[in-house]
Amino acid sequence: MNTDKIFAEAIANEYAPKDTSKVVALKKLDRRAKKPANIFAYSFGILMTLVLGLGMCFSLQVIGNGSILTMGSGILLGILGIVGVGLNYPIYKKLLRSGKEKYAFEIIRLAREISESAE
Repeated sequence: MNTDKIFAEAIANEYAPKDTSKVVALKKLDRRAKKPANIFAYSFGILMTLVLGLGMCFSLQVIGNGSILTMGSGILLGILGIVGVGLNYPIYKKLLRSGKEKYAFEIIRLAREISESAE
């Protein structure tokens, strides 16, 4: 078996124009199903990480005047950030599941058409 030939064919297939628009449509549907969950997860995760960091800065007296009120609010912000970061993944999974359910029928139908035409 000539592995160089197989490798060359695999690379050539990547650069060859795609004949079937069904494969492209299937990839677009898959991205459309996953995009809202990904956008939310990144945005919410970044926001809650910043809240956690701000809370740490207040509680460690890096910013603020060092009073008990500042430290207490920093602890509360830190707890809010930890809870938010902890809830990010379950919310992401729920949004991803609902996105997949929304487009499941179209994706399955298109995938079956592609697999039947390939045979």
